[in-house]
Amino acid sequence: MKVVLYMAITANGYIAKENDETPWSDEEWDSFSNIAKKIGNLVIGRKTFEIMNQDDEFQQIGNPFTVIVSNKENNNSNFVNSPEQAIKLLEEKGFSEILVAGGGMLNSSFMQKGLVDEIYLDVEPFLFGKGIKLFADNEFETKLELLETKQLSKNTIQLHYRILK
Repeated sequence: MKVVLYMAITANGYIAKENDETPWSDEEWDSFSNIAKKIGNLVIGRKTFEIMNQDDEFQQIGNPFTVIVSNKENNNSNFVNSPEQAIKLLEEKGFSEILVAGGGMLNSSFMQKGLVDEIYLDVEPFLFGKGIKLFADNEFETKLELLETKQLSKNTIQLHYRILK
């Protein structure tokens, strides 16, 4: 099972402002949407799910099969308690690739457990003094190999890395 982490970030590594606002470009959104449609699924945290659901963003990205990782009780069968459970559910559904798309705590838990194979980072032309970091504080260290760089717009670049295991 290939696990791909995809995030838009500021030039200093934040994925959102403290109020969860993400002022990303249309080009970044289009790039993310294309990958979400191609992979056909999405693994996100509860807070990201609530934000995307409120803004009706699932339809915009092709209504992928969505798994929500949360330790809060929920009767929805797509809510799971851990990254491993998310992977297991998606394997049972026949997927061979998984798209992880935040937030910072979820990203960090996938990285700490060594479950991520590739990372896409869309670097947007912003700096936030405060906000939500790409990875919540956690114990892990990972070496990366740069596979590709792509210019998404005049001011936005995409970095595509492979995790060296």
